[in-house]
Amino acid sequence: MILRTSPELMAVARGDGLADVVFVNGRVVNVFTRRIEEVSVSVFGGRIAGVGDWVIDAKETVDLGGKYLSPGFIDAHMHVESTMMMPREFVSVAAPHGTTGVVFDPHEIANVLGMPGIKLLMDASVGLPMNIMFSASSCVPSSRFENSGARLEANDLEPMFDDPRVVALAEMMNYPGVFLGDESVLAKVRLGLDRAVVDGHCPGLSGAELGAYVASGVSSDHECTTAAEAIEKIGLGMQVFVREGSAARNVEALIPAINDANASRFCFCTDDRHPGDLHRQGHIDHVVRKAIGLGLDPVTAIAMASLHVADHYRQPDLGAIAPGRRADLIVFDDLDDLRPSSVYFRGALIACDGLMVEMELPGLPEDLVGRGSVKLPAGFMSESLQIPVKTASKLIRVIEASSDQLVTGELHIEPRIENDCYVADPSRDLLKLAVIARHGTSDGIGLGFVTGFGFKNGALASTVGHDAHNLAVVGTNDADMVIAARALEECGGGQCVVLDGKVLALLGLPIAGLISDQEAMGVIEQQDALLVGVRSIGCPVDDPFMPLSFLPLPVIPKLKLTDLGLVDVEKQLIVELEV
Repeated sequence: MILRTSPELMAVARGDGLADVVFVNGRVVNVFTRRIEEVSVSVFGGRIAGVGDWVIDAKETVDLGGKYLSPGFIDAHMHVESTMMMPREFVSVAAPHGTTGVVFDPHEIANVLGMPGIKLLMDASVGLPMNIMFSASSCVPSSRFENSGARLEANDLEPMFDDPRVVALAEMMNYPGVFLGDESVLAKVRLGLDRAVVDGHCPGLSGAELGAYVASGVSSDHECTTAAEAIEKIGLGMQVFVREGSAARNVEALIPAINDANASRFCFCTDDRHPGDLHRQGHIDHVVRKAIGLGLDPVTAIAMASLHVADHYRQPDLGAIAPGRRADLIVFDDLDDLRPSSVYFRGALIACDGLMVEMELPGLPEDLVGRGSVKLPAGFMSESLQIPVKTASKLIRVIEASSDQLVTGELHIEPRIENDCYVADPSRDLLKLAVIARHGTSDGIGLGFVTGFGFKNGALASTVGHDAHNLAVVGTNDADMVIAARALEECGGGQCVVLDGKVLALLGLPIAGLISDQEAMGVIEQQDALLVGVRSIGCPVDDPFMPLSFLPLPVIPKLKLTDLGLVDVEKQLIVELEV
């Protein structure tokens, strides 16, 4: 791609040279002025050369016929591992939805494989038609209350910043470690500030503790769940990523916080997006449509999905239709129901009418590390999941799960007891939950109970269990739970549904137990079959694997379960099952 300062670009910008392509008769979205302008846009060497109403000579002319032309969309923060696809397959699904840029935080695979996992995703992203940026995973593991497959310290992360694609230190989830001044945590923050920006992760943090967190240099947060929380954080100078993924959906709650005066402090991210949702509903375009439907000004929504992300990550080449910027563009018909009909990456058409155009994409790396990553504790069996009664307490702690939020509640419920053990009671939606160490670094098994899944028989299991990605299994009986766990060990990881001793459906994720080695549509078809299996056991949750995957995450309140036991996140304590 040509440099901004090349004489050839300057000549085309002056109108003295021949552009590669010129877009005419379009309505151009100016994200700087928040206006729609009827101007021509010329492209040379992958960059915008000129924007104006003068005559431009070009090799190719694209007559937009009154359609809108806007900058492509950028996801401010996501984990490609949550799409269960390698970067190549992700691009093939996301690009037709108008995504021309993304910031990957590879901390899911980092928690399993460490730096070799990060390198795998970075190598697999080279040469793809998307601006794929990375943030250096700051919390591997996310906290001291779990055992992961790897541990990364500041000195491990430092070499990553030599790659220009690394634009940030990723979400600093250990916010207590920040505001309490933990030196090892602050060393990572200092590294991020020296080389880039530092992204945050501080659900519900407020007052003086939030002030201390911001004082460290952390400059963003994507965990806001209320308008009041978002307003407090932007008031302290933070950039708030309005998240709308498959697990956490915060757009509806946060749109009331956004107005003309503060919109520049907001942008969009998906965080975690499942493959079926990505294919059928969309990516950032889905978030933009939802925000507009909730009353956000369309041009402001487009700016939040483009310019504001580029500004936050100090990427002056991206995020707008302006001279010198990369020609990453989308064409669409309706400003109020924005659905990209054409997508351009560096001036070249890459997608049309919802499909990628034919092009040769780089293949997968020959050596796909991470196979065989699921190793259950020695001697694992049904007895491993029994929970003996200790004090015959009248109440036990139960995780209250939600299908559209990562925050969980803590309930105190009268238990069901059989043969001096606490057992599930499906009649009250009281199911057993186990988080089983699977990296070979520990043999721990955390046991507890959860509400919110609603099925009466069977088990669901997943090796996607944020962030340490131990094996999480929820069920009505120990026998099915063991069969589910063993099935995932045998296939190298994934997700499955078991009923009456039989595996009804299985989605294999043999790369680190997180990612498929199949093409995009194959992954989507397998996930669809998995969800058919979910329906067959009577689970009313649309995609129960998403809330299941976050039940082991001990950095989001309130009650979580890891391989070390029940974690009271707010008190930062391992707590007993019995109250």
